[in-house]
Amino acid sequence: MIQKILVWLIHFGPKTKRWFWRVWYNVFAKKAYTHDFFFMNYGYSDEVLSIKIDPKEERERYPTQLYHHTATQEKITGKKVLEVGSGRGGGASYVSRYLDPKSVVGIDISKNAVELCNSTHQYPGLSFCVGDSEKTPFQDESFDIVLNVESSHCYGNTPLFLNEVKRVLKPGGFFLWADFRKTKEMPILFNCFLESGLVKVREKNITNFVINALKKMSKERKEKIKKNVPKSIQPVFMSYAGIEGSDVYNSFVQNKLIYKSATFKKPE
Repeated sequence: MIQKILVWLIHFGPKTKRWFWRVWYNVFAKKAYTHDFFFMNYGYSDEVLSIKIDPKEERERYPTQLYHHTATQEKITGKKVLEVGSGRGGGASYVSRYLDPKSVVGIDISKNAVELCNSTHQYPGLSFCVGDSEKTPFQDESFDIVLNVESSHCYGNTPLFLNEVKRVLKPGGFFLWADFRKTKEMPILFNCFLESGLVKVREKNITNFVINALKKMSKERKEKIKKNVPKSIQPVFMSYAGIEGSDVYNSFVQNKLIYKSATFKKPE
């Protein structure tokens, strides 16, 4: 019942959707203020990609691989990177430590999440701050790369977000993106991308790789939710976490939801 009410709420419109995700995400960030995990995405697992990571990070291999898949679509070495929607900081941390950018800045709408990131991920050239995807606190043409992984589905106004991406990118810079939508809504989203003035370089349907990762992570994620989330809202988190057998997981399997990655370039 709670889950149906939440789904009903987010279909009202951009402002309601934006308000809902802001409140909901801040509740999660506060309740799950723990160093047990640093990723919240659905992960990526195929037979080819197997990145080398510290053994201590092995438990979050598949969410890390989603970042690797997305961030390595273009050369990132020596580049200034902005991640919009940095969450618990695991992705920005991975990019900073393994892909050798000049700098990485992560912005997130949750003050609690940013505080967690700044207290945990302390590396040269890596920083986090509170920021809005639709009105970022940066000057024009500040970054070579904008990274956005499994976050844009929460935004209230996609065109405003894309305008910000284009504004803060340097000419010739790249927008590296990965996220999911209802299958029938994905073409509409890609029209928004193109209408923003960004030029599509590539796109890939990675739904099956995401499903593979969800299967492998379900048991551990279910245990973490039981440990860190209040019992009254655990069923909702089980679904949004994509636990095998949940509505979200089944929607991917039944092709009601589709997951894509894509690269876009700002014209020079």
